[in-house]
Amino acid sequence: MKRWNYKSNAANDDDGYGDRPKKPLTPSSRDLQSRNTPLKPNMTLNRANRLGTPTEDEQLLSKPKPQPAPSDFTRSDTWRVLRIMGEFVNGFDTLAEVDAAVTVFGSARMTESDPMYEAAVQLGKTLAERGFSIITGGGPGIMEAANRGAREGGGLSIGCNIELPFEQGTNAYVDVAINFRYFFVRKTMFVKYSEAFVIFPGGFGTMDELFEALTLIQTGKVQNFPLILFGTQYWGGLVDWIKSTMLTEGKISPEDLNLLILTDSVEEACDIIVNCYNESCYALDDTSEAAKIQAEISDPSPHHDLHAPNGNGHETMPGQLGTMEQPAHPAKGDAQ
Repeated sequence: MKRWNYKSNAANDDDGYGDRPKKPLTPSSRDLQSRNTPLKPNMTLNRANRLGTPTEDEQLLSKPKPQPAPSDFTRSDTWRVLRIMGEFVNGFDTLAEVDAAVTVFGSARMTESDPMYEAAVQLGKTLAERGFSIITGGGPGIMEAANRGAREGGGLSIGCNIELPFEQGTNAYVDVAINFRYFFVRKTMFVKYSEAFVIFPGGFGTMDELFEALTLIQTGKVQNFPLILFGTQYWGGLVDWIKSTMLTEGKISPEDLNLLILTDSVEEACDIIVNCYNESCYALDDTSEAAKIQAEISDPSPHHDLHAPNGNGHETMPGQLGTMEQPAHPAKGDAQ
């Protein structure tokens, strides 16, 4: 019997995938949901958990092993390619009829008592009343709140769930549920069928979606796609670091933050999305973080901590502003 080693993604013995860790690193959706509306069972996504085997994503990302016997063809990478293709087809077929939609991200650990939960409910409801469908990861916390608001507002509530090493469930407010085994397929659906992302406070998964979207915008893969960070107190430190470190060292250009908006207002977030959808986001250029950066760079006041980088990618001193060469920004195709 093989025992799966999660540090090396290798197997120790001879056959099978062995026992899973006794205690997962992340609490299950059932644990996270204990104080909120009970989750609906999702047996498809719990297959790996029940059988004690790695998830499909884990197997795909693990180092290739010797060619399996013909009877084990379904465990090979060749078969996984077909499975991945089928997952794309299922996602495209299910969401093909969705018109305008907004994807909402945020922590699965939020409870109903958290102010952000109520804000997500109101956001989902308001957007639904304005004609948008709501897409989430289908789990608890902020995802449940946004789906709940969509249902209360009479809109279509969509949940794109993902197979994880621990038991999964779908929140009770999802009307259309799609199960995925591969993160990159699920991410494609989020971007392809959304007009905007609204990103509430969250952890690594939320950060992953944020920076993936920023990369797609930076490299020109998506256009007219607003990213709204909801919760200025939570996100302010990250945005300040992006400005004071990444920008001043020349790792990004000011225009890379076009369409990145911080707000604490449900109404403002909804207005931004509606206006951007109707007007191709042209009016948003003056209110994005990029516009704020350009204003700070142009302002010679010494009270501003943000300065344009010089040609070597180092911060320009206040007294030198306007005397240095133009900053050498990376090309739009460079996502490094």
